[in-house]
Amino acid sequence: MWNQFFLQEEYTGSDKQYIGKLQSDMDKGDGTLKYILTGDGAGDIFTIDENNGDLHANKRLDREEKAFYTLRATVVNKNTGLKLEPETEFIVKLHDINDNEPKFAKELYIASAPERSNIGTSVTQVTATDADDSMYGNSAKLRYSISQGHPYFSVDPNTGIIRTALGPGEMDREKREHYQVVIEAKDMAGQRGGLTGTTTVNITLTDVNDNPPRFSQSIYQFSVPESIKTGIPVGRINAVDKDLGKNAEMYYSVVSGDGLDMFDVITDKDSQEGIITVLKPLDYEKTRSYTLEIQVQNTQTLDTRFLGYLPTKDMATVRIGIEDVDEPPLFEKASYMMEVKEDAAVGTAVGSVRAMDPDGYNSPVRYSIDRRTDLDRLFNVHSGNGSIFIIRPLDREEAAWHNISVIATEFNKPLQTSWVPVYVRLLDVNDNAPKFASFYETFVCEKTKAGQKIQTVSAVDADDPVGGHKFFFSLAMEGAYRGNFTVKDNGDNTAGVLTRRSSYSQLHKSIYLVPVVITDGDFPMQSSTGTLTVRVCTCDREGNMELCNAEAQTSSAGLSTGALVAILLCVIILLSEYSCLSVGPSVRPSVRRSHLYCSHF
Repeated sequence: MWNQFFLQEEYTGSDKQYIGKLQSDMDKGDGTLKYILTGDGAGDIFTIDENNGDLHANKRLDREEKAFYTLRATVVNKNTGLKLEPETEFIVKLHDINDNEPKFAKELYIASAPERSNIGTSVTQVTATDADDSMYGNSAKLRYSISQGHPYFSVDPNTGIIRTALGPGEMDREKREHYQVVIEAKDMAGQRGGLTGTTTVNITLTDVNDNPPRFSQSIYQFSVPESIKTGIPVGRINAVDKDLGKNAEMYYSVVSGDGLDMFDVITDKDSQEGIITVLKPLDYEKTRSYTLEIQVQNTQTLDTRFLGYLPTKDMATVRIGIEDVDEPPLFEKASYMMEVKEDAAVGTAVGSVRAMDPDGYNSPVRYSIDRRTDLDRLFNVHSGNGSIFIIRPLDREEAAWHNISVIATEFNKPLQTSWVPVYVRLLDVNDNAPKFASFYETFVCEKTKAGQKIQTVSAVDADDPVGGHKFFFSLAMEGAYRGNFTVKDNGDNTAGVLTRRSSYSQLHKSIYLVPVVITDGDFPMQSSTGTLTVRVCTCDREGNMELCNAEAQTSSAGLSTGALVAILLCVIILLSEYSCLSVGPSVRPSVRRSHLYCSHF
């Protein structure tokens, strides 16, 4: 019987707001019917006249809080209370009025756009909403406009998209970086009388690489002492780039100039300055000034839009003056190597050194030897001409090399000194005889064979001949041992000692001292005699030694034990005679003089 009613929101009248009338077909107007209201807000918000069915709203309602209410109504007999009609449901809808202004999602927007963007480049989008009914009228139909920010930006009235409104030449970050834009949203489709809301958009222009670096001055001048060490900074040059961050990073390079090989430039990453450093030692006497052409450019490529009409590099001239420094004497060579024979006489000149004043004043130089490098005082140097000579005998076998230092001092400036190493090599002279490489002792079996090798000997020599050592071995020219042993030179600086007969006897002779002559092959020839001790031993069948007699007997090369005992007795008797004579003339010896005889063993 009823479907829906409409009610205006935000009613401000003094009386209750009339909604409508519920009418029953069974109502004859005789007052026997009663209207009953139930449901959403019945009795509180909504009331019904039980006699005639008039429906009223008791309160001021807000559609944005609740847009509709669902109610139920029925009709009963006042006398019996019986329902005369089934319960019917209906809806009360609130009619919207434009009572809500648009609200933006944010009170403040933060946005950015690349500088020098083209006209119409999208920056950001703002969004507003309206709580009014978008399905009824224009209360929630919004339009956007820009109230602050002209002429740099514009806003799409329907979408809220903010765009750049000026061309690349105007939107330059280096001129202006920050912009504040105020956007207005208006309902009623932007018509007069509509409600409005605003928001603020802070827009920052981000940097693009549209500025190449530029030197702050075209010519730089520095001066440095010639004594400056390599790698030490000479000075700093500076270029300026208006861009930011990586777009402002730059590097410097030396592209030309007569100092191209003498200096370098490195980039200080923190300050973006160019640091000029020394590559090679400087010399005022050779070059007194240098000129460099230094280039600066970005590490990042310039924005392609500006490559055609903006220079990408800048140049500056750097002039460097070299200051004279009083330098110590300079030797002609960094080191000297000299040679002299080890048997050279005292006073022999070994060589000479020469130093000069590098400052070009030809100041006289005085030479001396650093005695800390010549503790044995073997050498001296002429103070005037730098000639080095021997002052003590030399011996290559003691030291083959002598490393000394010669000092050069300016005569009028004793603090200006320099040193040079001098390496003196002693050349060998054949002044040492060869000798056995070690002490040799061997044995021979009583029962042996002639030609049996009993020992191999070798030699050493302290000399150092150019062609190497060549030793020759032989038996001494005379001696009884020649019938017992022989020496065979192997031709390789060794020799073998061999037996010359087939049997030996301990009883006849238990030890042989065999003299071997060793001769070198150098000039003047040197030789010596080494003695090989050979013991006569009893051996088993395999030739292994069993028993040897330690007593030595004479040979032409030495004395036997008996001879040594006889000599010792002679010494004792002589001492006794001397003690008797020392008593005085009144004391006579009671013993007879002994006659001493010299015997050859």
